[in-house]
Amino acid sequence: MAKIHNIAKNTSYLTLALILQKIISFTYFAILARYLGPASLGQYYFAISFTTIFAIFIDLGFVNSLTREVAKDETKASRYLSNVLLLKIPLSLLALSAVFIIINLLGSDPLTKSLVYISCISMVLDSFTVTFFAVVRGFHNLKYESISSVIFQLIVLVSGVLAFHYRLNLRYIMLALSLASLFNFVYSFIVVRRYLKIKIKFEFDRQLIKEILVISWPFAVFAIFQRLYTYLDSVLLAILAGNTEVGIYQVAFKIIFALQFLPLAFTASLYPALSYYWLHNRDQLRITFERALNYLIIISLPIIFGAVALADKIVLIFKTGFAGATLPLQISIISLLFIFINFPIGSLLNACDRQRRNTFNMVIVTIVSVVLNIILIPYYKAVGASLTVLLTNILMFILGISQVRKIIAYKSRQNLIVSAKALLAAVLMGLVVYYGKNYLPLLLATSLGGVLYFVFLYVLRGFTKEDILSIGKSFRI
Repeated sequence: MAKIHNIAKNTSYLTLALILQKIISFTYFAILARYLGPASLGQYYFAISFTTIFAIFIDLGFVNSLTREVAKDETKASRYLSNVLLLKIPLSLLALSAVFIIINLLGSDPLTKSLVYISCISMVLDSFTVTFFAVVRGFHNLKYESISSVIFQLIVLVSGVLAFHYRLNLRYIMLALSLASLFNFVYSFIVVRRYLKIKIKFEFDRQLIKEILVISWPFAVFAIFQRLYTYLDSVLLAILAGNTEVGIYQVAFKIIFALQFLPLAFTASLYPALSYYWLHNRDQLRITFERALNYLIIISLPIIFGAVALADKIVLIFKTGFAGATLPLQISIISLLFIFINFPIGSLLNACDRQRRNTFNMVIVTIVSVVLNIILIPYYKAVGASLTVLLTNILMFILGISQVRKIIAYKSRQNLIVSAKALLAAVLMGLVVYYGKNYLPLLLATSLGGVLYFVFLYVLRGFTKEDILSIGKSFRI
């Protein structure tokens, strides 16, 4: 019971932190977009995307390994952490060298180069921060990490707004990110040292390092390709179409990224339940998975149709210069359905010892994403990158659901019925919002649309009171 209580408590911390973090982050992005405009915003996010790709080569899957091994035996925390920290020193130097060499080979302008160099500060500090918090997670504690994530965003927001107020250039705005990373690094160090009482030092144990590398490599492969899939599109867009297109594309990307707290929070509770049912109750495993899909389908469809109907109004939040983001947003937001349902599919594969298949799927999707971006971006620019996001998320769904049928006796009929009802309700809602947006304020039109969607869905019997109660009950293990 204590472990279940701990999972629930950690999930509460993480859910609240994710919501606050996404709200603050999106608010800052809106301010940033209005202050900078598409071209400068594109430069800013190119630098972040570029260094974020290289950051994974500092970690190489150590974070997941640390959490897992410390959770097994807390007495080994200091020994594992000390050896991982030693490994990260040369890896950090190699990553920094690679960033310096490649950004100069690309022939970027001086401002872009300096933004990349400043972003490297965050790249290295954040890598050590997640290492410290990986150990904290091994002690079944997410409270400190949750607090840290919110404070990080607040520091970025306040520092960035001050930079805008004093009309400082883009380099100082990037330094706001580095300042927040420095806080996180110091805070995570203090948590490990003072609250967990773990000695932090550099230690070389050849046998243990070999063991860590063996454990870490599957996580490293998945993380590398996931990072490439998430951030390489912005880098390719900058190279093939220019920074202005990156700025336009980031509007759609940030909206989708902000909304991912919904499936993230949901699967935080779902994953341990699936792991338990895989060992103890296969029938309940199938029921829980199918209900998870229903829940995320019902949540995602009104967001999609609402965003498509209001896209031209939404982009005006940022500035008139972002009018070109309307079509990329409308295309990208459709992928939200597949992004949402890919979360429980991925959780099921990982919970049922199919993590290697999950990694293989990510490799395929990343390769397809790179090819499609190279083909589409020169012709369609930000629209081409958005089309790639949609097509690759559909591909990820196809690859994942084909494996689900090999794990559980999954029947899609119930999910399809719910999807059809939710789709009809979303279309009706979308029509009301589309024709009402010219007569109502954006917030009122959005709120009215949300209420109408759930009224339509209830009338269509897309869900009942019993369904809501049973979803909560299905996660009690």
